[in-house]
Amino acid sequence: MKNLLQSRFIKNFISHCVQGLIVVAPVFVTVFVFYKVFDFVRSTNPFPQIVNTYLDPFIILVGTIIFIYLIGLLSASIIFTPVYVRLEKGVERVPLIRVVYSAVKDLFSAFVGNKRKFNRPVLVTIDKANDIKQIGFVTQTDLSNMSIEKDLISVYLPFSYGLNGKLIIIHKDSVQPMDASATEVMKFIISGGVTHVD
Repeated sequence: MKNLLQSRFIKNFISHCVQGLIVVAPVFVTVFVFYKVFDFVRSTNPFPQIVNTYLDPFIILVGTIIFIYLIGLLSASIIFTPVYVRLEKGVERVPLIRVVYSAVKDLFSAFVGNKRKFNRPVLVTIDKANDIKQIGFVTQTDLSNMSIEKDLISVYLPFSYGLNGKLIIIHKDSVQPMDASATEVMKFIISGGVTHVD
């Protein structure tokens, strides 16, 4: 009886720790990134004191939000685009930096922005005999540039409780489009299927 209670306590303890991580992790990452931008804006401030000790952090916080907004606005402007393309080409000439930069850029653009890659959720038949399926996202429908036959497509299968996953090359007949929001589907996968999808 005592061992059973201990086992149940340990199981509940681990379960609540995992649930706590699910709640805390996204908030922590968001706050950490925002803090880093906030710290950058604060460190580049040429004035030792703007108004007073109590109001300065709020002014810097507003400045941080405006800074992020202006970067987003500038990146969407016609004037900035050719400058950005030229800078990007310069970065892509540097061997080691090119690999890291392009990988990070592709990862972010896959989730957010106008060129999102994870916007086509599909149901992939993994095992036809037992009718086992997995949810994924079509990333490429034409792989001929890698000498892969035209009926094969690439599908990214995200893992639950993380941002990692695996890429598979599969026949398009084994893939069924899903009539659901890509964002909701991604949340559903990451949460292990506990999130409700509208």
